[in-house]
Amino acid sequence: MRILVLGSTGYLGRHIAERLHALPDVRLLRGGRAPSDDLRVDLAHMTPAALAEQLTRAEPDAVVNCVGAVGGSALALAEANSRGPAALCEAMRSAVPDARLVHLGSAAEYGPTGIGERTTEEACARPVAPYGATKLAGTLAVLDTRLDSLVLRVTNPVGPGASRAGLPGRLTAELGRAVARTPHATVHVGDLSAYRDFVDVRDVTHAVALAVTLPSRLPRLLNIGSGRAVPVRDLVHGLVGAAGFTGRVEETLGKVGRSVAVPWQCADIGAAERDLGWTPVHSLRDSVTALWAADGMPHTRSASAAGDPR
Repeated sequence: MRILVLGSTGYLGRHIAERLHALPDVRLLRGGRAPSDDLRVDLAHMTPAALAEQLTRAEPDAVVNCVGAVGGSALALAEANSRGPAALCEAMRSAVPDARLVHLGSAAEYGPTGIGERTTEEACARPVAPYGATKLAGTLAVLDTRLDSLVLRVTNPVGPGASRAGLPGRLTAELGRAVARTPHATVHVGDLSAYRDFVDVRDVTHAVALAVTLPSRLPRLLNIGSGRAVPVRDLVHGLVGAAGFTGRVEETLGKVGRSVAVPWQCADIGAAERDLGWTPVHSLRDSVTALWAADGMPHTRSASAAGDPR
């Protein structure tokens, strides 16, 4: 089976490519802008015709789209998160119409939900910021195509290699500096009052592997999360404990942002459990321990910094 992973140098893409590469009878192809990639692909700017030429040469049986932007201008977000998936779908219809497409969406597409609720795939999507809105546009492009395609709507992934654009990666880097230099320092964070559904990156890769390889036609949209909402403070306390940090963590309360606009987020993962045969197995403690061991410990940070995709 020939599997093409687009965005294989990003946070989730690296883990997904490693997982798929380890599967038996899989020929893994990597597509992106890195010199080491098998295909030079830039979803944000290439025309569908140029993409189709690359796909025709690669002849993949499945394509996993991990390309996405989490920060930057509204234009940059739209190019990567909205235009990219739409161009990919058009190119695949032309070049490899029988290949399966697995696209990574985001729970940020849902927007605010009721406190205590688990969000199902049928819930209305009401994103509150450009990131969620552009990811939703990309999801709709995939759902509208006639390809054998599905969207895995991922909650908040945590694990090694987390981007510093998000709280887990950023805090890990700050704690690493503090532990190495000033263990009694004060680390500043934003509002931690929100509840989030954190999912281990290894559980995400397992879901992608199943979505790619199961022979049966699958639902077009599946939530991938832990199915539990926990306070963001639990993530922070877990990282502080893993780091052995003895300083202070100072929180800025009430700051305007997504944590205030979306105080609760929890995915209903029943459909993924039923249709993929997938269940998350890693706890949040597993996730932060692995994250700190890989990226936060002073002796590993210098070696891994050059590989930060952001």
